[in-house]
Amino acid sequence: MDEKIVKKSSIEIEVGLNANNLPLNMRWSASDGNVDKAPARAFFLSLWNPDEKNTMKIDLWTNEMTVEEMKQFFHQTLLTMADTFEKATGETLITEDLRDYCYHFAEKMEILPE
Repeated sequence: MDEKIVKKSSIEIEVGLNANNLPLNMRWSASDGNVDKAPARAFFLSLWNPDEKNTMKIDLWTNEMTVEEMKQFFHQTLLTMADTFEKATGETLITEDLRDYCYHFAEKMEILPE
């Protein structure tokens, strides 16, 4: 049974590129999130295509994104993916394994809080 759409929302990502099409700056806005052109240095976007049964993705970062920031960004993204997967599937055992890996990742990258 299809639900009726009662409203629409949009998320916009604006990417400023140099002459070689490399990202110099990024800003994002969300119509429902009270976000208007907030700065960003990196983003991952994954979309599931049900017809092709395939993930389409975009991952961009600016040259201002430091290696330390990228380590933290990956760590936090992996933790968020574990939370989302658990919420969507109810699979608690594998998400605990993923969280254990996230701890291992943070330890190896030396980004654990002191």
